[in-house]
Amino acid sequence: MSRALTDAERRDWLRLARTENVGPVTFAQLVGRFGSAGKALAALPDLARRGGRMGGLKVPTEAEVDKELADGAALGARLLASCEPAFPQALAALDPPPPLIWARGRIEILNGSCVAVVGARVASAAGQRFARGLAAELGQGGQVIVSGLARGIDGAAHEGALPTGTVAVLGGGVDDIYPAEHAGLYARIVEAGCVVSESEPGRTATARDFPRRNRIISGLSRAVVVVEAELRSGSLITARLAAEQGREVLAVPGSPLDPRARGTNDLIRQGAALCEGAEDVLRAIEGLRGFREPDRDLFAGAGPLDPDDALRERVAALLSPTPVSRDEIARATGAPAPLVFAALVELSLADRCELLPGGMVSTA
Repeated sequence: MSRALTDAERRDWLRLARTENVGPVTFAQLVGRFGSAGKALAALPDLARRGGRMGGLKVPTEAEVDKELADGAALGARLLASCEPAFPQALAALDPPPPLIWARGRIEILNGSCVAVVGARVASAAGQRFARGLAAELGQGGQVIVSGLARGIDGAAHEGALPTGTVAVLGGGVDDIYPAEHAGLYARIVEAGCVVSESEPGRTATARDFPRRNRIISGLSRAVVVVEAELRSGSLITARLAAEQGREVLAVPGSPLDPRARGTNDLIRQGAALCEGAEDVLRAIEGLRGFREPDRDLFAGAGPLDPDDALRERVAALLSPTPVSRDEIARATGAPAPLVFAALVELSLADRCELLPGGMVSTA
């Protein structure tokens, strides 16, 4: 179901999304179980206690939420919830989607046909020229270019796509301009494109924010093109996420003598499509259907789900650092899947497990 939230519901969604140990998976499970973020917030203390948590969860106060909303409004940014019509359809189709994103600029382009162009921060002049030209050609072909505003390939891709539309996804808040020398580019993107972030305004990005940012970059896009990347590059994480999300992955080949080509050449070796120009990208996404609506109704409410202590501890004993599917845990216990999923949420709130995208779970 797609509908706009009331002001009160938006505050509840924001409080729940910013609560300690509540990531996108836990958020979706809680709202689906209780039927609203407000009811989920009321149940949190008991759920965490049942999961084995000794202290209380850190839940934002009403004043803290009001401040975030005011800070976003002062920037001219808009808070979009994953259940709302204006939320990007591509992101809404993820399992699970980010519950909320801040967007600043031309929000309507987020529902255009998007292609991500990413790559090395310390990029070669040739790589930057290629990324800039590729983004310009794809833009002329009707694509919106998505990237991360970083130095090197990202910046070049944004520059090339400015006349036609580009989206910058940030790890910090929508006002966290990094690197500082991209302040002018950032201002032009706000004017002609859109800046997106899952973080609250005013937040400075830390290392743990970039995997979430990369998931949004790939999630917004029909295809991800990696121009230059070393073997341990963050761009390869974006490519892996894209493959897991069912997006097309393309890589630009390079000289085996250049370390910045090792990552892209390895992607091609693993099955990524070779990209020598815009035609390769357009051919890869030709005929792709739109993103379907998620099969779940977040507002349905699953009714009372109360796993007992014995089931909860059986579930905990089956977990390990190696991610395994929640369905596999349910099969191993022999208990109904909804009860097992409810137990996993309680364990995650108690820091005893981590709920991962794609229906996977591991120890925290």
